[in-house]
Amino acid sequence: MARRKKTSPAEDVVDLIALLPWYVGVILAIAGYLLLHRIAIAPLPVALAPGEMGNAMVGAVGRGLATAGQYIVPILCLAGAAISAWRRHARRSLVDSVTRSDAPDILDNMSWREFEMLVGEGFRLQGYQVTENFEPGPDDGVDLTLRKNGEKYLVQCKQWRAFKVGVPVVRELYGAMAAKRAAGGFVVTSGRFTPEAEAFASGRNLRLLDGPQLHRLLTQARGSSSAKPDDRNKAGHASNAAPQAAKTAAPSCPKCTQPMVRRTAKKGANAGQEFWGCSDYPRCRGTAA
Repeated sequence: MARRKKTSPAEDVVDLIALLPWYVGVILAIAGYLLLHRIAIAPLPVALAPGEMGNAMVGAVGRGLATAGQYIVPILCLAGAAISAWRRHARRSLVDSVTRSDAPDILDNMSWREFEMLVGEGFRLQGYQVTENFEPGPDDGVDLTLRKNGEKYLVQCKQWRAFKVGVPVVRELYGAMAAKRAAGGFVVTSGRFTPEAEAFASGRNLRLLDGPQLHRLLTQARGSSSAKPDDRNKAGHASNAAPQAAKTAAPSCPKCTQPMVRRTAKKGANAGQEFWGCSDYPRCRGTAA
């Protein structure tokens, strides 16, 4: 995806703050004002000798910068916080509109930027820490960077209405995974993948999510995150009363986020023992104890 060019250092600062949670921007605004205000009101050093004139001039310049900065820095931080809050609201609104809609073409009617925001929020709801790529220029096939349980995952988003995603796109992300030492990757599209792309991803730590699969992921993630506190408390009491039922609750696959199923090892040292295996096996070989 093409990225817009930065026009000023101030815009760079705002964009950087916007990547953080909105409350972090507010905290930075308050801390920046207090620190710079303290410097701005500090008394200027008095030059008592010709050799001290340089220090006095440096102090005067620093105080002048702090006087202006005590207002500029908080404004930039608050602007970034406002953008972060707006993006959060926009992402959640997109998830709500997609999961509640029955229109088959709802993903096709989005812009590529909205599609990236939607995909990122879907992974956030799955427990991933998501970083969006706002850098100018080529993105090396990476639109989102995910982190979970100390592992890094890369995501490429393709909001294509008329074309199937082919194997070159999948190969590009796979190469980026190797270069960036990522544990896995996802290619997400609003449409479909070619058989060649699916064949290339098969058996690799690379997951392809088409439109219907993305919709299921969003629905599952939204349902888990929107549970009421009372419902969660009831679920906790129920799990204490019936620990065996809690043990059989299917977790999400750590590699592709799909539901897992109980399996029994047939070979090796653990033959006969049960374990959790990804429901999308053999395309995904994720396991859990």
